[in-house]
This record gives sequence, structure tokens and C-alpha cells, in this order.
Amino acid sequence: MVKYCKKKEDEEMKKRILFIDDDEKLLDEERRYFEDNGYETEGATNGVDGLKKFSEFSPSFTVVETFLPVIDGREVIERIKNAEGKIIAVSSVKNETAISDSLSAGADAFMLKPYSLPLLKKRVDGLRSFARYDHKQAGLEKRLSEIFITVGIPAHIKGYQFLREAIKKAIDSPDIINSITKRLYPEVAEKFATSPSKVERAIRHAIEVAWNKGRIESINSLFGLKVYSSNEKPTNGEFIALVADKMMLEEI
Repeated sequence: MVKYCKKKEDEEMKKRILFIDDDEKLLDEERRYFEDNGYETEGATNGVDGLKKFSEFSPSFTVVETFLPVIDGREVIERIKNAEGKIIAVSSVKNETAISDSLSAGADAFMLKPYSLPLLKKRVDGLRSFARYDHKQAGLEKRLSEIFITVGIPAHIKGYQFLREAIKKAIDSPDIINSITKRLYPEVAEKFATSPSKVERAIRHAIEVAWNKGRIESINSLFGLKVYSSNEKPTNGEFIALVADKMMLEEI
């Protein structure tokens, strides 16, 4: 009986969502919609109240507008990123730098306004189903950072985040590498609210940065064999597949 109650309590904790947005009309609509779909909700219209509600409510999901009064959304994300729960950053400003900043601050996903409430729920539900892989993901993120440092891909360029996401998708669904243009780029682009062509160019630039730094020996050493010479450079798909294969062999 105790185990059953604990399991039921854990399930309820997974359905608590906090909305932080200065658009009160949208805030009310989001809360009503998610409550009608079995979620417990709280709301705040500025960053200070949002942090207070977060501390009191302990949500499993937080949807944060990136531009907030008093304390902006990016700072809110940075303050709550190490707590339990997932974070979705939202904004009506289609600015790739702002999107990248939100994700690097600690958001798990970004959505561009206006969005439909069913689409937001779909994103939340997707993060819920992925939550059980958190421990594995933490190890994966750490190892990817180590690899990028080794090969000389700096964290501040756009292609860093895109390449990171593309490799994770290739690990989760190895067959996606055979549909890089039709599936991989569009899926990465959707997460970052950008276009597939920009994803492709930014990833290519990230790989070129590594090659231009002359890290060929480090790259070959990483893969355990002489994969490339200084006159060669992998395609986006080749590099993504190589790193994904290495990660799967390491069982990260």
C-alpha cells in the first residue's frame, strides 16, 4: 500500500506546471487548458513572483517567457536550472541569439509565440516521457562537451548547440542519419525555432572551425584511428554519425 501511494504521489508530481508570463490573458488560457487536461498549475506575471512560486510550488515543468519585468526570463532560467523539473523558454521574438541564450542558460526547449495550447501540451508531454532518461542524458551531455573541447568546437558559436542536438538525435534514432535533410535538420530546426538550411550551415561552420584549428591529430586520436588527414574534411552527416557511433559504443 505504501509503494502504491508513493507511486501515485510521484505521478502527480510529474503533472505540476508553472507558467511565468506577463501576458495575463495567455497565462489564464494556459492554466485553464492544462488544468482541464489533468495538470496542477500556478502562474506568475514577473520574474520575482515566478521564482517565489517556483520555490513554493516545486513544479515538474516551468514555461518561462524570455522577456519579463523585474527579473528577465534568462535569469529565472539560470536560477532554477539545477532544480528538479524541465524548463521551456517561450518568446514572440524570433531572434536566434535569444534562443541560443535561453537554451545555454538551462532551458530544455524553446517555443516561438504564438503557439497553440495543444502544441505546448505535446511538447510538455514529450519532455515528461523523456524524463526517465535524465541520468543517461547527463552523462551524454558531459561526454559531448568533452569531445567538442577535444576537437576544438567552441561553445559560443551557433553550430555547437545544433551539432549537439543532431548527435543526440542520431543516438536515439540511428536511422535518422539516412534522412539528414528530410528529418534531422528539420527536427533540430524545430527545437531551436530556426530553418533547416541555417542548421545545416551552422553545423558545417562548426566542423570547419575545428579543422581550421588544426586539431586533426586530436580528432583521429578521439576515434582511435586515422580517420582524416589535414586535406580532408567530413560532411555534416559523416561527423554526426562518427560521434554518435562512438557514444553508442561507449554506452553513454
